[in-house]
Amino acid sequence: MSGKTACFTIAGLAVLGTISQTAAGGRAVECYEPVRTADVYDTVYEDVMASPPGQQVDYTPPIYGTRERVVLTVPAQVTYEIVPAITRTVYHTVQVDDGGYSWEWRVIHGRKVLCKVWHKARYERVADTVVIQPERTRRVVIPAQYDQIAEEVLVQSEQRRIIDVPASYQTVARRVLVHEGSSGWRRVHIPRHCQD
Repeated sequence: MSGKTACFTIAGLAVLGTISQTAAGGRAVECYEPVRTADVYDTVYEDVMASPPGQQVDYTPPIYGTRERVVLTVPAQVTYEIVPAITRTVYHTVQVDDGGYSWEWRVIHGRKVLCKVWHKARYERVADTVVIQPERTRRVVIPAQYDQIAEEVLVQSEQRRIIDVPASYQTVARRVLVHEGSSGWRRVHIPRHCQD
């Protein structure tokens, strides 16, 4: 047992004895009161890792644009068609009967007689179709058709870049115990009660 502990023990016993005597009507010679010293702490600052090192992918998406161009939608074609003949109607007079003599029965003054009759030549106007240009085949070229269309084109391809990210640190405060508190007795002087 250390001297300090023994001193406190003796002082404790003396106080208890004094309390007993005071309760019995005796005079207190020495008085003590319990004391407690608080723990002593200090604040320590230290750097701790907030996030470990790593890698980050920097991604840039592709960029697209619109381009207009002319495309062939219907190719040129060659066909053939028939051009009908060109005709014209021509009129002319033709002899349809030579005329001359013929026998025929007639009634003259109530008498039926056979007569020899003279007939003049007879003519008629007839139409003829004349071909001015005969039927022919004509070559027809149908030109090609073009349309303007818009199409999506890649302007810039996607890009990926690996970025090294260093570890990050932050300073944190931490309380540490510097000295533990203790318990003991302290001598007190109370006028007219506890005096040397």
